[in-house]
Amino acid sequence: MAYWLFKTEPDTFSIDTLREQNVSCWEGVRNYQARNMLRDDVSVGDQVLIYHSSCKKIGVAGIAKVVKGAYPDHFQFHPESPYFDIKSDPSNPRWVMVDIEFVRKTSRIISLAEMKAMPQLDNLPLVKRGNRLSIMPVSEEEWLAILDKE
Repeated sequence: MAYWLFKTEPDTFSIDTLREQNVSCWEGVRNYQARNMLRDDVSVGDQVLIYHSSCKKIGVAGIAKVVKGAYPDHFQFHPESPYFDIKSDPSNPRWVMVDIEFVRKTSRIISLAEMKAMPQLDNLPLVKRGNRLSIMPVSEEEWLAILDKE
């Protein structure tokens, strides 16, 4: 089992949205490095921190688990979708998604400022300047340190 952090904008998709749906696809990843992690490294059973970004309360908002491994992101083929990619070929899809299941909300938002102040997270890409990836690995030590802040 591995640990991950998935970023989302709560106005589009939040931990509450996931709680209502229980299981949802994690679509719309359009960065090759993040896509490669979804395709090659994220596996069924992995644990995921759901991180709210671009909002008033930025931080970890909940936990999910991966329940279906990478498969083609069908939104890449729909011209009306914001995730449409005219260059993606259905016989060799460019983008993938996974399915995640709601586990629980954290007792409170664990803020980015708190995480930046934690020495155990010095190697976490999230706290480093300029990191824009929407998916990133989290070590077990980092996972436990973050959830210890609840």
